[in-house]
Order: sequence, then C-alpha cells, then structure tokens
Amino acid sequence: MADSLVFAPLGGVGEIGMNLSIYGLGDNRRRQWMAVDLGVSFASEEQLPGVDLILPDIRFLVEERKNLAGLVLTHAHEDHFGAILDLWPKLKIPIYATPFTAGLLEAKLKSEPGAPEIPIKVIPLGGRFDVGPFNVELVSVAHSIPESNALIIRTPLGNVLHTGDWKIDPTPVLGPPTDEKKLRALGEEGVLAVVGDSTNAVRGGRSPSESEVAKTLAELIKSSPARVAITTFASNVGRIAAVAKAARAAGREVVLVGRAMERVVQVARETGYLHDVPDFRGVDVYGYLPADKVVALCTGSQGEPRAALARIAQDEHPDVTLSRGDRVIFSSRTIPGNEKAVGRVLNGLIDQGIGIITDRTHLVHVSGHPRVEEMEEMLGWVKPQILIPVHGEPLHLSEHAAIGRRLGIGQVVQCRNGDLVQLAPGKAGIIDEVPAGRVYKDGRLLVPAESKTVSDRRRLSFSGVVSVALAISDKGVLVADPEIEMLGIPEIGLGGEKLATIVHDAVEETVETLPKARRRDPDEMSESVRRAVRSVVAAHWGKKPVCYVHVLVV
Repeated sequence: MADSLVFAPLGGVGEIGMNLSIYGLGDNRRRQWMAVDLGVSFASEEQLPGVDLILPDIRFLVEERKNLAGLVLTHAHEDHFGAILDLWPKLKIPIYATPFTAGLLEAKLKSEPGAPEIPIKVIPLGGRFDVGPFNVELVSVAHSIPESNALIIRTPLGNVLHTGDWKIDPTPVLGPPTDEKKLRALGEEGVLAVVGDSTNAVRGGRSPSESEVAKTLAELIKSSPARVAITTFASNVGRIAAVAKAARAAGREVVLVGRAMERVVQVARETGYLHDVPDFRGVDVYGYLPADKVVALCTGSQGEPRAALARIAQDEHPDVTLSRGDRVIFSSRTIPGNEKAVGRVLNGLIDQGIGIITDRTHLVHVSGHPRVEEMEEMLGWVKPQILIPVHGEPLHLSEHAAIGRRLGIGQVVQCRNGDLVQLAPGKAGIIDEVPAGRVYKDGRLLVPAESKTVSDRRRLSFSGVVSVALAISDKGVLVADPEIEMLGIPEIGLGGEKLATIVHDAVEETVETLPKARRRDPDEMSESVRRAVRSVVAAHWGKKPVCYVHVLVV
C-alpha cells in the first residue's frame, strides 16, 4: 500500500482556541504521527457551570501513542499549550519548543503541585530538527508573544507550512519580524500545502504595528496627571516592554500587580527579552510612590474575578487602590464570551470615578493575527498548491477559503475537527474521520463532554431541586412526616402561599390517595410523588424543578 501524507485537526477548527493538529505519514497500517500544539479553550460559566477549562479529546492519539513521534509547540499562548499539564501524562511523548516557550512551560510545571515531570527538547529560533519521519524547520513570525513560530514540515511527499499564529509586523517592539526571506525561499523550494491561521480573515487591510501601540501608550502615560494602571495579556512581553520604556520616559516606576505577570516577566528576563528594561518594583512599594510617579501593570484584562484588576475595581485589593482622577488603560481586546466579566470591571472602575481608555477610542491594542492583505501577501510568497484554513470559527474559515480561491490556489479544503485530510499523493480532500471532541476540566477531574455532569448542573441552575424523604410501613402508610428540602426554589408561589407548604401538602395527598397495591411498592410511590411535586411547583412557579424522592420501608 502506498504511503500518504495526511492532516487532521483535533481542535481549533470551527472554533477559536483548543488548538491541536496532527500530521501522519505512511500507509493505513504503519502511519507515524506528529502533533502540533495542545491548547485549551475557556468555559463560559453560564453555558458550562463549574467547568474551568475545555480540552481536546485525545483518545485517537492515546490509541496511536506507539506511533506518535512527538509534540511541537508553535508558541506559549494558553490556546496552544495550556492542555499539556493535564493531557501529557496520557501520551508521554517528547515536546519540542523554543527557549521562551519552554521556560513558560517549566514555570507552569513548578507552580502546579503534583505536576508531571515533562522532558522538553529546547530548539533554537530558526532551528531544524526531525520528529519521526518529519523534518521540521522553525520560521520566526511576529505575534503578541515572543518566539511564535510557523513550521516548515518537510516530507518525501511534499512540504507543508503550518503557520501557527502570525502577522506581518515590520516594526515589532520585541523579537524579529516575520521571516519574509525564509518564506520566499520556501516558495521557491515548493509548497504542497499551507495550514493557516484564519482569525482575522474577516478584516480588510493590515493589522497595525506594535510600535504604533507603544507610541500611543507613551503619550497616554506622559499626559496622565495622576496614577496610571494598564492591563494587558500577561504573555505580551512586547507590550510590557513598551509600557516600561514609556514609564521611564515619563519619570514613573512600574509596579507589577498579579502573579501571572510576574511569572512571564521572570521567564522573559531569563531568556533575554527584557535585558534593557530596569527591574520592576514589587507591589509592596505601590502605596509609597507619588501618584504621578507610578504605573501599575495589572493582570485581569479579561475580567477574571480573582485577577488584580477585578479586585481593584471592587476596591478589594490589599495593596493597590485607585482614586478619582486616576486612569486605567485596557491595552487588550475582550475575548468573545468575556464581555460581561470585563463590563463588571469597567463599571466598577467608573463608579469610583476612574478614567477608562480602551481600543474603542485609542490605538492601545492591536491583534497578533493577520488581516486580509497580510494573508494575501504571505500566500503570494509561498505559492501553495493546497490551502487548509484553520484556527477560526466557520465564518473565519469560509472567508480564508475565499481568499485562497481568489488568489487562484488550485485546491482549498475546508474541514472540521476530526476530518482526516489527505494532502498527497493525488488530489487533496477529506478521506475519513478520526475521533475528536471535547473534555471538560472540572476541578481536578477531566470529564467527557457528553457526560451528564454538566448538563445536570445546568438544569439545577435553571430550576432548582426538591428532595423528599419518606418513611413508610410495609403496608404503605406514612410513619413520620415527610422530610422535604428545597434548593433554588422561590419561597412564595403565585398565590402568595409558601411553596414549602404546598409541596408538603402535595406529598401527603399523593401518598394517601394512591391505591393500596401501589403504596406497597416503593418505586411506584417514589415516581408518583416525584410527578406530583414537579406538577404542583410548576403550577405555582412556572418551572419544573429536579426532584429526588427517597422511600424507606420501616
């Protein structure tokens, strides 16, 4: 049977986040695999109550573990490497990463009690290495975190460019710009396929440069009469460096507020990215600095309730307070799903008389992803035969595919998580499916998405629960008052009566009116009482609660 080169997304296609891609080489019986990235998505409390994170279902990789040669990380954003601590123990494969990404991963491991010991193979920027039958070369690309990489994946059946997250920024604040020379050379060498970032395919033009944001921040810090607090993604080291330089120019000290920020800064210093930036001050000195001599660099740009800025907005932070006339700059964008949480922070700050600046009025944030003109330019450099849009919701994928067709790319394959795409030999297309799905991080457990745990929890949050305990004789007669507990149920019904009384009366009436034969059957009695309770609560409230009935024969 002839060898083939295949690709399958197990996360990150049809959604933004939870990125996991795999490449396979060989025939159906002896195929070797390489994984790229292993990320998470963040759960909405309204839709998934109690769920902390969403992880990709890796059962296919577990089944293929003996044929899985390694995991290559493109960069250190959570949606690309956040699932490693939970899922690596199921795979136990080598991980390949550049120094900054490896440093952040090691810092995460040290901060998590009981975290596994994970061997990391550190690859230099622009390095070239083998992962099983795949020869991988790193291509430096501009993004909103140091050391983001596209991957050139060379195989006997053709070269694939896996873009990762990227943009074309000729003047980044930190790190090299996207390596146009290497990408153009790859185009001359020949590219079978591009598997590419679709995030901003709906936006025309080009993404502004990080250096433009740096200028805006410098102006805002210089013109502020009192304290300035800035929140941004902790991983955006370039933005952190820009704030530091702007603060120094304005004669201000930078105070780091938030553990995530401290961890990233430590790794950035260890890997040489903040060598020309003076040490930041600790949060303990914040209160001693004059209002016009301080910039607080805070975590919490997404409204996370335990992060620094949310606590400041509620005036609950033990070390950092802001006053009327101070200024908070949101140097970030709100990730879809976080609007309410960010809104609470904004409103809390405004209620304290604090000035707010966001990207709605000032260029204080730019995306790390390419817009249409950048995508067209890069595809022009590498001239692929095949385009596979990834990293996006259906609209983004569709727009990216349209760009490819407009540029005359011969084969554009639109796929979803779990689709197995043959890249070579022959015409590219979806040939099969592999298991794919989601797993929920619920406390310390990993719970299958299809389990009843979360759906039951959602039902409880909508309609409450009634628990009824009955003690009956062997003849089906109540020998004690029913014990009833109600959670999440209103106290007073439509008619003004207490719902607890209404439920109690309904239970007793149901037991008394049951035929004698059915009274002697605990299961029959339990089901009759359950239906009666749900019905009577619905009549007086308009909602049917979850109801549990326990019958004890004494």
